[in-house]
Amino acid sequence: MVEDGAPLLASPGELAVFPDAVGRVLGTQAASPLSFWIGLEPGRVVQLDDVVVTRREVPGHGPVLMAGVVTAVEARHEGASYDSDVFLIADGALPAAVAECAEVQVTRVEPEVFVPPLPGSLVHRAEAGDRDRALYFDVMERRVPVGLGRDGRPLYVNFDFLDGTRGAHVSISGVSGVATKTSFATFLIYSIFNSGVLEAEAANTKALIFSVKGEDLLFLDRPNARLDTSAAQVYGQLGLPARPFDSVHVFAPPRPGDPNGVPHVSARTTDVSAFYWTLAEFCAEELLRFVFADADDERAQYSLLVGQVGARLRSWAAPAGDGGAVTVTAPDQAPVVCRTFGDLVDYLDDQLTGDATRAGWAGAQVPLGTVNAFLRRLRSGVRTLSPIIRGDLPAGARHSISTSDAQISIVDLHNLSERAQRFVVGVVLRGEFARKENSGTARPLLFVVLDELNKYAPRDGDSPIKEIILDVAERGRSLGVILIGAQQTASEVERRVVANCAVRVAGRLDAAEATRPEYGWMPTVLRERATIARPGTMFVAQPEIPVPLAVTFPFPAWATRPSEAAPAPAARGAVSDPFAGLPGADDDIPPF
Repeated sequence: MVEDGAPLLASPGELAVFPDAVGRVLGTQAASPLSFWIGLEPGRVVQLDDVVVTRREVPGHGPVLMAGVVTAVEARHEGASYDSDVFLIADGALPAAVAECAEVQVTRVEPEVFVPPLPGSLVHRAEAGDRDRALYFDVMERRVPVGLGRDGRPLYVNFDFLDGTRGAHVSISGVSGVATKTSFATFLIYSIFNSGVLEAEAANTKALIFSVKGEDLLFLDRPNARLDTSAAQVYGQLGLPARPFDSVHVFAPPRPGDPNGVPHVSARTTDVSAFYWTLAEFCAEELLRFVFADADDERAQYSLLVGQVGARLRSWAAPAGDGGAVTVTAPDQAPVVCRTFGDLVDYLDDQLTGDATRAGWAGAQVPLGTVNAFLRRLRSGVRTLSPIIRGDLPAGARHSISTSDAQISIVDLHNLSERAQRFVVGVVLRGEFARKENSGTARPLLFVVLDELNKYAPRDGDSPIKEIILDVAERGRSLGVILIGAQQTASEVERRVVANCAVRVAGRLDAAEATRPEYGWMPTVLRERATIARPGTMFVAQPEIPVPLAVTFPFPAWATRPSEAAPAPAARGAVSDPFAGLPGADDDIPPF
């Protein structure tokens, strides 16, 4: 035990006894139970994110461990008065010594006796059990690996804060194209499915991924041809197999102009299904409100009219019996058959602009100007929504998006307009959320990966999609629906959505965005670091650990674009680890 008043620098004998010692608690800076500074021994180096420990003997309590993470490192000349003295010191004309010190943010005190460390106390680099205690890994019963720390060792998040036990949902922020938000989200899903935390529920747990970036996510079940041996070794360090996802099914919109509804994808040919909604489903399920899914629509005067017309369609439209077309029979009118979304819009136009029929559809008090605004907005969506709302395809064709086909269900949206993307996201989320509500149990879990969250749940305004996402954020934990949302700017996402995320992640941030209060969970030094973070480096915060952890997650073992896709395995479920048994698979290597 270090005695009070011990010298700052350790003797060679002490360094031999404590080879992992990096320095001593400084006496020139005030130490507190929450943070302290250390002076580094000559020749010893610590870097940001290193985990260190010190101990103090407290009467009546015995030895108290104080562990923390290095959050700042400084070096200076002691004895220099002016900036120009550095040249004299370098030439040997002026005596001075180089002093290095580091700030430590305390993460854990064990036992919880909150006293400051004493100046002069030896500080050690945390090894083995001390590191696990410092980062609370020793009390995490279900640990999900999220990557490697700066020391090249695994870092984890507590699954209790992901599956709804003590919290749920993940928010990932960062600059587009640099922060690797989608890559981290898919790795997190992979780690959850392959780390053993799901136990017997692994086979039935599902993930629903909305893809908006080309066909990059359509090959998650194909090995990555660029994965080399050193990259595969990182998976071994994390206790994960280096292989692609086992079970993937892709849903894509129909190819424009194709009479058979062939999926609109170019590179993938297997396990792909077309998705669309028949006119009969559109009317029966009152999906009209999702055509007006922009936040501006809720502020418009015609917002009430949307609900009225949707209710009329549900009551007055019936399946025509051939491929999803509908027959609309308004009171005192002849039946009209609609086979395309354009046909339905034309019919509504006739009904709402006719003096004799408008009251039956919109009510007698609705002004004609409001009706015209509604129709203009509705007609503007005919071209973009017609491929996915239709009644002209062969009867009986499978067209619904389902999470029961595979463990990973990918909904490809990149060929759709922004308005159509909103429609799909809103309708699918509503359907899956309702299914989980009706099941009466939170298990098995459903993970929903949604990029561009600020577009679907913006801070200002209201929309049907925003209502659903808020419902997922606030009630999804109890229903087993876990949201993994990604966005460039968390400051533009509805506050209640972000506030309900137990795990928060940031990659490379824009300098102006990093100053926003939504990133208050990041200390100032981490905000500054986030503006220069390299792709693959993320800062992960979770409730148990008071300091966000800098994580480097591994290169994807699955193809992230068509050009990376290696030949598909011979049979589903027979994917083997192509790097298993290679020499050095268990060696410690630094993160890349």
